[in-house]
Amino acid sequence: MAETIKAGTVLTKEGALLPEALQFESESCVPGWRLVTGLDGHALDREIHEAGWTFFFLANEIRTTVFGIDGEKMVRRAIERILDDPRSGQFNALEITRVTSLDSERFPLVHYVSVSAHSRHIQESVILFSTKDPQGPGPSKTDCRLDQSMGPVGSKALLPETTKHANVAPILNR
Repeated sequence: MAETIKAGTVLTKEGALLPEALQFESESCVPGWRLVTGLDGHALDREIHEAGWTFFFLANEIRTTVFGIDGEKMVRRAIERILDDPRSGQFNALEITRVTSLDSERFPLVHYVSVSAHSRHIQESVILFSTKDPQGPGPSKTDCRLDQSMGPVGSKALLPETTKHANVAPILNR
């Protein structure tokens, strides 16, 4: 990797659907991912916006720390760990937000690297689609049609046996 990985560095998934008008150079970084060269996250966001597409920024920050001797290999391992993290989701880009390299106080030859990143997603629509179908609309999991079993819309009261209750599960943040 000739390009140094630092805050603002963006990786894109190999084979990701990108706008035809978008032109940038990239190089292989980790298996299945390419390192965007010459553009940081802000510059790439502007290029994508000018092409009429959207570059989503997802709020969950993913961090990992790796110990070792070779700084370049440690950063690559840290990125692989972040991409393997389930919180990174099924998105087609990743922006590095912080890279910190320090020496171990106990072991003078051992260093550690801490890397933080945010999942990003490039797509044509301004609405973030499900990660199972990230490129466009498809069958929705939520069907918003009127339930015919509930009777006419203008009825004064619904019988208890015809009322349907939604099965709602609480949403928990990790």
